[in-house]
Amino acid sequence: MEDALMAGVAAVLHYLSMPEIGLGAVFVIAFVSATLLPMGSEPAVFGLVKLQPDIFWPAVLVATVGNTLGGALTWWMGLAARQAADKVRHVDDHAASGEALLPGHDKPADHRALRWLQRYGAPACLLSWLPVVGDPLCAVAGWLKLPFWPCLLFMAIGKLARYVTMTAFLIHVT
Repeated sequence: MEDALMAGVAAVLHYLSMPEIGLGAVFVIAFVSATLLPMGSEPAVFGLVKLQPDIFWPAVLVATVGNTLGGALTWWMGLAARQAADKVRHVDDHAASGEALLPGHDKPADHRALRWLQRYGAPACLLSWLPVVGDPLCAVAGWLKLPFWPCLLFMAIGKLARYVTMTAFLIHVT
């Protein structure tokens, strides 16, 4: 059973690494890695560009679009979670207090982080490219009802800068 599973995973990875499939695979991997699932897309972008150096910019742009759309989905999930929590607590937007804290986050550090995000607003989404905190940052931006389009713009700028920097660095080093 385990051998069959490993053979299946190897077949899928081989299929996704084919140059004809490369950009589509990069898009899907970048999209999924921008959700709350623990996954990185940089190896896929680097691998494709290493195989086909002439598609550096298309690969970086496709990864940026996919990762930004994944961040947008995460923003919407944060907003939906907020609306569901408000509905459960029978709180409408007019009666809600200005203190928009996440349930279960009552440590002083949690409060500081949320206040920091509220203070900086959408530009804080520039940091959505960071490992570990970037994806939850998008969800919290949705929870706090930060404006969607500015958040999306800042996510895209941060993610583009990351892909250009990381991919160019890895190409230069190897």
